[in-house]
Amino acid sequence: MYKVISKSGLTLNVCPTLEESMKFAKQYGMFVTIKGKDFEVCGLFGADTIKDGKCPDGVEYSWMKRRNQ
Repeated sequence: MYKVISKSGLTLNVCPTLEESMKFAKQYGMFVTIKGKDFEVCGLFGADTIKDGKCPDGVEYSWMKRRNQ
């Protein structure tokens, strides 16, 4: 199971697969965290290009990869 969590910590959706959670995150269109059993990934999913930390629509973008070992 994969939780899609908003920047404020609200669980937006729970999906059975990573693919479904990423699809949901892309449709949501804002910065989210996808958290699974063994990892989590944060970002703005579906951004086509990033330049100087901003998406073409002017939204500021940042990302962080964390892995629990």
